[in-house]
Amino acid sequence: MFSQTTEYAMRSMACLALTPNELLPTSELAKQTKVPLNYLAKVLQQLSSAKLIQGRRGVGGGYRLSRAPREISLMEVINAVTKVERIKTCPLGISTHGSNLCPLHRKADEAAAAVIRVFEGTTLQDLISQPGASTPLCETRTAATMTVSAPRR
Repeated sequence: MFSQTTEYAMRSMACLALTPNELLPTSELAKQTKVPLNYLAKVLQQLSSAKLIQGRRGVGGGYRLSRAPREISLMEVINAVTKVERIKTCPLGISTHGSNLCPLHRKADEAAAAVIRVFEGTTLQDLISQPGASTPLCETRTAATMTVSAPRR
């Protein structure tokens, strides 16, 4: 349903939400989310431009969320890399249709409205706080098994 870029953005944000106050190196994020490193760098740049994540370069650097997981909706993540919009007028520009959408475009608009409603109403916190659920989009990184390592000096 979504592009690969959108999928990668959601995986990355879900993984970062597991330890929102820690910087996660790009290489580790790529490993945990199974996103190719070069592709991930582009996705992270888009998420950073949307002010959803903060990055720090160099030794001890990485990325973390800009806000708490409960404050970031999945729709914000999606909109950082693509746009899901309602159809307001005929996409083909047929003047006699105007805002009176044909059955095909009316259904497409209903689908867009449903996607927007679901993802606006779901936060990163919702993804990571379901008891008994598997860790979202991350194979081995879990909040329960994470240990905070001392910074290197």
